[in-house]
Amino acid sequence: MSPDLNIDSGRRACQFQLLSYVPDAVRNEYVHIGVILRESGTARTEVRFTRDWRRVRCLDPDADTALLEGMESELRQRLETDPEDRLMRLLEESLSLSVQMTEARAYLAESLPAGIEELMRLYVEPLPREKMPRLSGRAAIQQRMRSEFERAGVWDLMRKRIAASDYTRPGDPLRIDAAYRPNGLIRMFHAVSLAPGTDTRMATGITAGVEMAKVLAFSAAGLRAGVQRVEKADLELTAIVEPAAKLGASDEDPDRLALYRFGVETMEEHQIRVLTTSDITRVAETARRELHV
Repeated sequence: MSPDLNIDSGRRACQFQLLSYVPDAVRNEYVHIGVILRESGTARTEVRFTRDWRRVRCLDPDADTALLEGMESELRQRLETDPEDRLMRLLEESLSLSVQMTEARAYLAESLPAGIEELMRLYVEPLPREKMPRLSGRAAIQQRMRSEFERAGVWDLMRKRIAASDYTRPGDPLRIDAAYRPNGLIRMFHAVSLAPGTDTRMATGITAGVEMAKVLAFSAAGLRAGVQRVEKADLELTAIVEPAAKLGASDEDPDRLALYRFGVETMEEHQIRVLTTSDITRVAETARRELHV
């Protein structure tokens, strides 16, 4: 059947497959996380993953959502460069053991972008009536970062979850959220929530956000030296935090304000640039210009 043939008032013959996160194959509990839509008879393919990982975290609190996000970029980039006859093998190579793909099903779409939007609404995104907890803390900052970098068209060009151990020493568990390299400079970005509330796993009662600020500050010098040694480039490390006002850090709550200032000042003392979520649009626009998108 010709892909240019009008079907059902101009709709095009396509096939789609759902991508599901399955943390435990024995229990067979899963959540749909993405859609692959391909126009029949052509190599034109669209890939879309969810932007809302709350359902995944409800199923598996330990899910590595950053790794899942990275899969989307990898699939999209490889689909752009690999011929159609390698599609299935390419997908199988790119997917992890915890992500499964359904059999292909027929679908009539007005266009690939419109079709994938509709399929995401039908199968992947939570329904409005579902009561899901709002994203907060580091997860909310990460989502805002991704949204703005995607809007600028640079997200797929950036490195994600950069292992600090590549630049410091083996065993370093820190992974930086995102980075890109314009010329002889590497810009790294990491979400650091300074929201109040304690992490019950910490006997000290120190807020988890301030603890992350200290971890990043402790790592900054080693990262900077390692990037210079390995990449032969300078490092600009940026922490993205919430605005103080959003957290209620003000003179009316001096304890909360003191913790917020401590987190910010600790990072700045170690030459970490600290910006807030209000600055991300400007940061993404800078990335767009520097990456010539």
